[in-house]
Amino acid sequence: MLDLSNATIDKIIVHKIGNPSRDEQLVCSRTAFPLNDSDLEAVLSRYFLSPFHKKDLGFYNFRHDTDLDLNEMYHYAGRMFTPGESFDLQSVNIAKHLYDKSHHPKVKSGELYIVYLNNCMVDDELTDALGIFKSENKDTFLKVYASGEGCNIEYQDGININKLDKGCLIFNTEKDMGYKMCIVDKTNAEESQFWKDQFLKVSPRDDDFYQTRSQMALCKSFCNSVLTEDNDISRNRQLEVKEKVVQYFTEKEEFVAQDFEQEVLQESVVIDAYRDYRKQFAEQNNLLTKETFDIAQPAVKKDKKNFRSVIKLDKNFHVYVHGNPNMIEKGFDDNRGKFFYKLYFDEEM
Repeated sequence: MLDLSNATIDKIIVHKIGNPSRDEQLVCSRTAFPLNDSDLEAVLSRYFLSPFHKKDLGFYNFRHDTDLDLNEMYHYAGRMFTPGESFDLQSVNIAKHLYDKSHHPKVKSGELYIVYLNNCMVDDELTDALGIFKSENKDTFLKVYASGEGCNIEYQDGININKLDKGCLIFNTEKDMGYKMCIVDKTNAEESQFWKDQFLKVSPRDDDFYQTRSQMALCKSFCNSVLTEDNDISRNRQLEVKEKVVQYFTEKEEFVAQDFEQEVLQESVVIDAYRDYRKQFAEQNNLLTKETFDIAQPAVKKDKKNFRSVIKLDKNFHVYVHGNPNMIEKGFDDNRGKFFYKLYFDEEM
């Protein structure tokens, strides 16, 4: 659980990050910005923190293949949390690190804000946090003001405070595990990989949220890859399993692998196929799967929409199945030489 309603900005510094591949420069501020305006602090807090108020973000940890201390951002964050260390100096180190990772041609230039925050509540623990935010996209704003007997209009390019491009909050807790942190990234998948994997170097925190999302991703992939007509599994059976997966995770408080197999998959041949696929899926995606864990409902809410079944019929129709798959029946018309679906319903909405 994350509560930032009482969080306050203690320090803030802004650097300009270009893309080295386009010969754009890195411009670093020498000192922190003097934040003496309470209204400005409120605006900045809204810009930086409002995207993190969602309940379905999940947490991450810094990682490294050999030694966590070799992760640059983990090192710089640790220095930031050390009393007596220079906030300004370490912020420049972070800016230089980001600049060094910004060579890809699709990485945009922008402003890097490094913020030290107080009074952050994370999982019932009050702690400080380091916020790292980057603005890249500009919007055009109109300014209307009175002039004489009428009004004038001007325009100006600026940053929309309702659209944070990239950001992360690193909480001063669980240092030995790589700190607890959460991430927001509104850009495309390729740029998201740059932010998470190259600049921050993080992996999902192994908690109930992570386990719930991993298990639901596994189930979705299993249904789409294994429970198919190519393997003599009817589409209705596939839809039925998907519906039972969502029902299980929605209604249960705890995931127990053996109970899940019996309640959702039921048939021994399907259970055996699932166990083989689970092992393969975990190895390919580097997942840590557990036999039991508490189901995190925010993760279920986030991912159950991915189980909405869509039957695509040539280029003519899409049939969305939201509920009972037994209300749809597949057949073949010998006269027309074509397949068909028959839908049963009580009333037209």
